[in-house]
Amino acid sequence: MADPMKIRASAKDGVVDVRVLMAHEMETGQRKDASGNVVPAWFISDVTASLNGKEVLKAHWGPAISKNPYLQFKINGGKAGDKVTVSWVDNKGDKRTDETTVS
Repeated sequence: MADPMKIRASAKDGVVDVRVLMAHEMETGQRKDASGNVVPAWFISDVTASLNGKEVLKAHWGPAISKNPYLQFKINGGKAGDKVTVSWVDNKGDKRTDETTVS
């Protein structure tokens, strides 16, 4: 399983600012190793985020996203104490879900 995501969420005036750092290699499938062999594609393909169990973001990514991707987004209608959950699935079927409490 992948390393935990670092998630920060803070609320101000009914808007939650969410910042996520995901640990993932994000290989494009176009790079070659030292032996000249193509390194297989391995990247996050789907990202979802929810606030208190209600989906608020869905993204479909491809191989052009950088290693250890950073994602920032805002959610209207949140407050301190709410739960933000972020999940991803990569093209090999690996999954990761992490959660934080809005401060």
